[in-house]
Amino acid sequence: MARAQGARAQMALAYETVYGTPPVSGFRLMPFARATLGSEQPLLESELLGYGRDPLAPIKDAVTADGEVVIPIDVEAFGFWLKAAFGQPTTTGTTPKTHTFQSGNWTLPSMAIETAMPEVPRFAMYSGCVLDQLSWQMQRSGLLTATARLVAQGETIAAATAAGTPTALGLQRFGHFNGTVKRNGTALGNVVSAEITYSNNLDRIETIRGDGRIDGADPTMAALTGRIEVRFSDSTLVTQAIDGSPCELEFVYSLGANASFTFTAHAVYLPIPRIEIAGPQGVQASFDWQAAKAASPARMCTAVLINTFAGY
Repeated sequence: MARAQGARAQMALAYETVYGTPPVSGFRLMPFARATLGSEQPLLESELLGYGRDPLAPIKDAVTADGEVVIPIDVEAFGFWLKAAFGQPTTTGTTPKTHTFQSGNWTLPSMAIETAMPEVPRFAMYSGCVLDQLSWQMQRSGLLTATARLVAQGETIAAATAAGTPTALGLQRFGHFNGTVKRNGTALGNVVSAEITYSNNLDRIETIRGDGRIDGADPTMAALTGRIEVRFSDSTLVTQAIDGSPCELEFVYSLGANASFTFTAHAVYLPIPRIEIAGPQGVQASFDWQAAKAASPARMCTAVLINTFAGY
């Protein structure tokens, strides 16, 4: 008897033309490290009396389909998740191509995602997947990954794939070594770590349906937050926090002229931190920052992915 193993699992992704309806073709094979994407339908215990001490049979409740996918930040495949987070990019150039994603779009694309365990076999198609949150960390070493939190409409289980033969993408990963942090266009020194979280704050449309699924997931007010941990060497960031003025933060990864990823928060506000002396070692300060819509450009953030891929 075959047993499912994560080593053989695959994930295929395609954008939907109609929300909740997976396309019949166009799936891409997506790299991923972990996935909790799934559907569950809890049971409600019977509250009825008069039938003795033993309870009556439970009834089914509404369906909830959501979860997280841990993905590498790479040169090509990461663009599909950026499109899910921000909407259709503006693409310019030939070789390389510059894909510019901007915050503030009212409409986000939905995706169909199939996770495959071929040895069982079990092919789970999640339709109506909308990205709720995208987050990642910057640090000195380790594997560079991002976490995409998804809200889906439902799950369909089959013994054969509905994604056909997904098209594989070229995998070229960025590493923490390739990352830098800039403040107002200048490299920010003494940064120990950084966290970035972009949220669409989806509103699930929980209407009455015969199948127990949601009708959709609409984006509400977006949020861009994070944290930077720095060695305390000067008062530049503290002074900015006291003044209440914003700065621009850039988080940049580069593998050369044809492969780079730049995420820019255009108006970042810093809180006044607590500066603690924890012992004889170096003193560090943490800033839990928040971003807002800037005066110029008139948006909160921009993501620019440079590669030779044209399929977003």
